[in-house]
Amino acid sequence: MIVKDFFSTRFDGVELFRTYSDENLKIRQIETGVIYDEAIDIASASWTYTETDIPIEDLYEDDETSKKAAAWDELTGGNSDE
Repeated sequence: MIVKDFFSTRFDGVELFRTYSDENLKIRQIETGVIYDEAIDIASASWTYTETDIPIEDLYEDDETSKKAAAWDELTGGNSDE
């Protein structure tokens, strides 16, 4: 289901709202067809969204991504989880 929650208030007093799927699916902006993981819009925006059937992938669920992150950590001495 599409969820729209208050996100924050900008420095100029404009309220921002976050739109996302509570099923961890990507959303499509109906007016443009653009697909997002989530959208942040001003309160007066007239954009509407629909849920897709495309899952949002967790960065570390993908084994190849995990291998790349581990290799980067080894090269840099860092920790990509931070």
